[in-house]
Amino acid sequence: MTHITITRRDFAATGLVAGFTLATGPLNAATIVTDTNGLDAGEVSIPVADGKIPGYRARPANKPNAPVMLVVQEVFGVHEHIRDICRRFAHQGYYAIAPSLYARYGDPGKYDMAHLKDLMTDVISHVKDSEVMSDLDSSVAFAKGEGADTAKLAITGFCWGGRIVWLYAAHNHNLKAGAAWYGPLAGTDTPERPHTAIELAGDIKAPVLGLYAGLDQNIHQADIDAMSAALKAAGNTRSRIDVFADAQHGFNADYRPSYNEKDAKDGWARMLAWFKDNGVA
Repeated sequence: MTHITITRRDFAATGLVAGFTLATGPLNAATIVTDTNGLDAGEVSIPVADGKIPGYRARPANKPNAPVMLVVQEVFGVHEHIRDICRRFAHQGYYAIAPSLYARYGDPGKYDMAHLKDLMTDVISHVKDSEVMSDLDSSVAFAKGEGADTAKLAITGFCWGGRIVWLYAAHNHNLKAGAAWYGPLAGTDTPERPHTAIELAGDIKAPVLGLYAGLDQNIHQADIDAMSAALKAAGNTRSRIDVFADAQHGFNADYRPSYNEKDAKDGWARMLAWFKDNGVA
């Protein structure tokens, strides 16, 4: 598949992923589908620095000043699972918005399991951290324009998006709290990704809850220990990382074989309590 970088101001952004991602195979029987009863939910167009990107927004129908929850996509883009996560937050009283952060570079929904490496090469490797930070800022501005309470701003993200949670907490010091689900902490710096989460730990001011898997094949305990030590060295005593010993990477993704219902429900409850305790809800 051919990658084309779009640089002109009014770039033609790709849309949201149709349905669920093809990259993880058949749907798990445990897949959760959250209704839109009492919600205002659907695709939106978010003005950003160099044009517009699509996103998915869900909010309570009769709560104009709802607190804001940025929902950061998995590596597979804003597909149906991420949209469902937004609806779950909306039912909890949040204005939840998931911007399509790959929109300049391609449609991740076109890649199946056999072409997962192509997705990484063609699309994900070109996504710049600086663009992601800017797009998230633009999403906050969009939420404010729709009457949401951006003084109560939180962020959560999964896998690829879990790393972004740590980065955004270092970037935006107006953030009230974050929850990072099994996001990479270490790695090799590149021009597109110039810093790891561990390297930026000293800039994180908001309390961030890390939700990690003890059986993760790529994020090891040594990385978690290094992140915890970096946070402690920076005096960030309000953040913490919880490790679910029997869980695998992606344990909250109910549509995938990695789903661990017990730990997912436990992690979700811890996350909601975290946001409430830190003044977001």
